[in-house]
Amino acid sequence: MSPSTSQLTPSLPLPAGGAVVDRMRRPLHDLRISVTDRCNFRCTYCMPAEIYGERYHFLPKSAVLSYEEIARLARIFVKLGVKKIRLTGGEPLVRSNVEELVALLAKIEGVEDLAMTTNGYLLAEKAQALKGAGLRRITVSLDTLDDEIFGKMNGRGYGVKRVLEGIAAADAAGLRPIKIDAVVQRGVNDQTVVDLARHFKGTGHIVRFIEFMDVGNINGWKPEFVVPSSEVIARINAVWPVEPVEANYLGEVAERWRYKDGSGELGVISSVTQPFCATCTRARLSPQGELFTCLFGTKGKDLREPLRSGAADADIEKMVSGVWKSREDRYSEIRASLDRPAGKKIEMYQIGG
Repeated sequence: MSPSTSQLTPSLPLPAGGAVVDRMRRPLHDLRISVTDRCNFRCTYCMPAEIYGERYHFLPKSAVLSYEEIARLARIFVKLGVKKIRLTGGEPLVRSNVEELVALLAKIEGVEDLAMTTNGYLLAEKAQALKGAGLRRITVSLDTLDDEIFGKMNGRGYGVKRVLEGIAAADAAGLRPIKIDAVVQRGVNDQTVVDLARHFKGTGHIVRFIEFMDVGNINGWKPEFVVPSSEVIARINAVWPVEPVEANYLGEVAERWRYKDGSGELGVISSVTQPFCATCTRARLSPQGELFTCLFGTKGKDLREPLRSGAADADIEKMVSGVWKSREDRYSEIRASLDRPAGKKIEMYQIGG
């Protein structure tokens, strides 16, 4: 019998002093910062090439938050309870000298974890600088090891070699533990799941298989394209027996599994079949300074305008606190019961995964 994919999730504790909670008692704990809306890939589930071609107009430089502005907002979020910060995109490594932002964020007292999600294509040349600036961990998006499938999924025809070189460089730099995120789509790359697990088994890196989600409006999502996490675990368990592991912390999105032979760990992220809205502690900041409280959000709170018009930190802190305290997002839990679309959602490349 296949193992069950029911996550062992800790109950919601009372937040530490200063942390704000929303209407479902979820504390503000994680901040995901999208540093750019640009990317060197054109992944079909995020930024398909037929829409984001050469003539597409991305945000002008003046519209994007400066590193100093991002750091100022981050300090405000930390005062409200944030302990973990993750840099995302778009692709964060296409923004010039992003290690300068890492250095600013690493100096903020109260930040316990500073990580980045990247497609890995530019990681080999940046890994040491990122580590030196204070980045602690890296997550690399890699949907398959099959060059042909990978080239189709990334929309550029790129092979996996440079991504694997980036992972090796990150490992050598000490950006560990390294996580490998793979979005699984039925009929696209689901047949390569076991090969990906095999490649990283025993390396200390953690592969996490993500259910294909209806993020944004243009990725062609349909329920039949979703490969349930339970199926992914069953496929891997048929080759190497696995067993569930307790979550590391409240709000951890990945359901943890380990190989029974002691050769490592893997994970699944089941936003579609097993929503984890009840323990979501993430706020998201877009490149132009909009605050979103859900990956599937339709409208953000503009923080750039008050930031640039002279508002004091206390005023911005009050705005952020007010947004979080009124938060009641649980899109993944109610997705199936919606009788009409939720409205135009923010695209993934604008607020990260």
